[in-house]
Amino acid sequence: MDYKKSKAPVNTVSRNIMDLCDETGNIYESVSIIAKRANQISVEIKQDLSKKLAEFASYNDSLEEVFENREQIEISRYYEKLPKPTLMATQEFVDGDIYWRDPSADNTTEA
Repeated sequence: MDYKKSKAPVNTVSRNIMDLCDETGNIYESVSIIAKRANQISVEIKQDLSKKLAEFASYNDSLEEVFENREQIEISRYYEKLPKPTLMATQEFVDGDIYWRDPSADNTTEA
């Protein structure tokens, strides 16, 4: 996922609850879908950040020497400025970019 191209707002935005439940018919189901997608985004961001910061890892046992790397600071600032995963997931849900299905609805037709 390219986080730079996310159209999600950086600040919290008030949304109409009725707009969120249009697609599912239930606000709680919509919030559950958004929460699960936010968790997925959060894991992706954390893995990406960990991979980039692993290059700067120091395996010395001495605590006296602490190096401040300019590149490491810039990477950290970039990730701090990103919108929160919940805002990204909400924007994806509103735009219709999230695929979801209801497994209980699929099982009722098989009986």
